[in-house]
Amino acid sequence: MHRLIRPAILLRVENLALLVLALAIYWDRGESWLLFVVLFLAPDLSFIAAVAGTEWGIISYNLAHTATGPVILSAMGIFLDWDLGITLGLIWFAHLALDRAIGYGLKYSLDKGDTHLGRV
Repeated sequence: MHRLIRPAILLRVENLALLVLALAIYWDRGESWLLFVVLFLAPDLSFIAAVAGTEWGIISYNLAHTATGPVILSAMGIFLDWDLGITLGLIWFAHLALDRAIGYGLKYSLDKGDTHLGRV
């Protein structure tokens, strides 16, 4: 199989495109870039749950790193006319897209390189 069409490469490119889309929508909405910078790494705070045990750390990290959360938050923002929900959803989604674009996925263990996308 040609190197450029391997699934791992395609997934990274796909998520890079999703990151660009999230940033473009954020920019088009005229949102605060300071807020973006401050909150961009917020999903990684889910690691704090690891103080309660490795299993809790993995569960918390994985829940904070699936697209379900930002999609629900953004949809609530759209349907409830709640701009902050859309803004927060876009920041969260951009974080996830960057993680996937550089190869980080959901965790099987708290080892940084052990993800559903393979070893980083």
